[in-house]
Amino acid sequence: MATFLHWIGRTAFKRRWLVLLFWGIVVAAVGAAAAQTTSGSTSAITLPGTESQRANDLLGDKFPAANASGATARVVMRAPHGEKITSKGNQTSVATTLKNLAASSSRVSTVSDPFTSGTISKDGATAYTTVTYRITAAELTDRDHERFDGALSEGRKTGLTVEASGNAVATEEEGASAEAIGFALAAVILLTTLGSLIAAGLPLLTAVVGVGISLSAITALSSVFDLNSSTSALASMLGIAVGIDYALFIVSRYRSERAAGHDAREAAGRANGTAGSAVVFAGLTVMIALVGLAVVNLPVLTAMGVTAAGAVAIAVLVAITLIPAMLAFAPERVRGRSRDRVEGGDSREAKAQFGRRWVTAVVRRPVRVLVPAVAALIVVALPVTGLELGLPDDGSKPPSTTQRKAYDMLAQSFEKGFNGPLTVVVTDQAAATAQKAAATMGSKIRELDDVAVATPAVFNTSGDTAIITVIPDSAPSDDATKDLVANIRSLATTTERSTGAQSMVTGTAALNIDVSDKFSAALMPYLLVVVGLAFLVLILVFRSLLVPLKAALGFLLSVLASLGAVVAVFQWGWLKDLFGVEQPGPIMSLMPILTVGIVFGLAMDYQVFLVTRIREAHVHGADPRQAVVTGFEHSAKVITAAALIMICVFAGFMSSTDSVIAALGLGLAVAVALDAFIVRMTIVPAVLALLGRRAWSLPAWIDRVLPNVDIEGERLAKSPAAGARPEPATELTTRH
Repeated sequence: MATFLHWIGRTAFKRRWLVLLFWGIVVAAVGAAAAQTTSGSTSAITLPGTESQRANDLLGDKFPAANASGATARVVMRAPHGEKITSKGNQTSVATTLKNLAASSSRVSTVSDPFTSGTISKDGATAYTTVTYRITAAELTDRDHERFDGALSEGRKTGLTVEASGNAVATEEEGASAEAIGFALAAVILLTTLGSLIAAGLPLLTAVVGVGISLSAITALSSVFDLNSSTSALASMLGIAVGIDYALFIVSRYRSERAAGHDAREAAGRANGTAGSAVVFAGLTVMIALVGLAVVNLPVLTAMGVTAAGAVAIAVLVAITLIPAMLAFAPERVRGRSRDRVEGGDSREAKAQFGRRWVTAVVRRPVRVLVPAVAALIVVALPVTGLELGLPDDGSKPPSTTQRKAYDMLAQSFEKGFNGPLTVVVTDQAAATAQKAAATMGSKIRELDDVAVATPAVFNTSGDTAIITVIPDSAPSDDATKDLVANIRSLATTTERSTGAQSMVTGTAALNIDVSDKFSAALMPYLLVVVGLAFLVLILVFRSLLVPLKAALGFLLSVLASLGAVVAVFQWGWLKDLFGVEQPGPIMSLMPILTVGIVFGLAMDYQVFLVTRIREAHVHGADPRQAVVTGFEHSAKVITAAALIMICVFAGFMSSTDSVIAALGLGLAVAVALDAFIVRMTIVPAVLALLGRRAWSLPAWIDRVLPNVDIEGERLAKSPAAGARPEPATELTTRH
């Protein structure tokens, strides 16, 4: 791999204009495709195979006019203070609003009349209408959303308070504040680390190219694959973080190769062959973890994982092709003031860098460092034992949004459960059996606790399927609502035994409960798959059993500690004002599994970049403890900068109004901080010092069957390319 990437680096350096043209064409092509896309993403989450989804599918067959999969909006209208919505003037305003909603799009199927459907509050001040569409939320165009918003505005002009919720309501677009914050802080760190504006600008420039391509591609594909609205933010978050980091590793290695005496083109080739090899492997690790989310068999998670993996793949390709090409435009200015010649080894000792002092102290007293470090991670991870999963509803949106206002208006004027009504579907091939079962289910449901309203059964034209709408007393995300769903399903089982008719529960609240249960059940199996994958892949890279085992355990500590921090802040509300959490509650169901997959990939990044240098020193003859010190000294500065950049990028997303992205931003920022500074730069050197030579042992029969991936670029070291001065002897090579 190192030899091939070395050739790519030298070729890209020489053919810089051709490489630049290629990426320019790619940017233009995906940008044009994105510009022609008229529909957007959706926040809806579906889960084939669950009871609630099966019920929705059945409703689509038995009640085609209802179109259970179609987009819906609930428009809440409130009369001016002191007036009744039923007054003649306000009734006229409501009728005008309903007419405007029906005319807002040719795709509108029905607009219910609150005066005939009885959806008026007890105090007579508030009413709501349900707008249904013949198409899904993802198929709604910007024009549909604009005309819908226009109908709401016209209603407000009549003096009514008009707000709307539901998946047909456009989600407010966020600005680029999160990305801007991350970029600004990354720029400061890069400038401090590299000491050159040009060198610091390269990673930022290439990250912009990679993220721009990724987001344009996602926009173009969002309507085709019905991508979730969080997909773009996740791809942007990862694309920025790994794009900057991967470019930093290559640029930093280029400067080191120039300092070792190689000319610009050869230095670019060697940087690509060594640091580029680590970038490719690290990127593949992240992609495998993200694509591996497909094994959980959750369509929305699979789509998010695949698109995020695509963003990482683009970041890798940009790093190993565009970076060498860009280096050719300013080879000396990128080189900066770094002149750390190899003969300056004694001067490096004299500088007594903090990294060397730190690792020396760790190696000298590994147990004293290891025990408190592990204990600290365990303490941070303790809140994860109280993890509760759920899906955010409109009640978790910012108070300024129309969705949140509509949610609060319904909760104030009606029962809390009006924000999450349950739909009980009763069906049987025989109409008489279905009618008997529906009557039984209706009467028994009304006797349950937490039931505010249970409507009479409504049958389809053939009479074999009925719908019973149940309004809980409790809010959609309350535990009482979960208990009610479980109790209704228990009744359904009993009724089916006595009548033979099948009953199923659906509705937004039921679907959210089913999705959360599915995610909870999938979390541990996926965690085991990821840890097992880490172990096997790292055996290949480090040709050791103990080093991969230590890496897998370190990853577990990192991810559990990060989830513990998320639970403490977003679920328990600790320091919620500091982190801008408006409404503590259950953690978004997607978040833990996404965190596991992403943190796995990022943890392996630092594992590869740090431990490969340690192994390189050991292979070249250094004793185990000296190898730890030497490898740490060579990589600590770059890993520190890379980790700080990722932390800043992820932390920037904590300001997002999307609760999923905000929680994920905090979780990933904490995970990177803990993994980079406690696990990789404290626990790893301490454990390696304790293990000594045993860390690098591998049974002979395993060693024979493993291929040599040459991630350290040993072949390049043995065969210097033309145009490069032979490398002076170093502490490592003299011990070889």
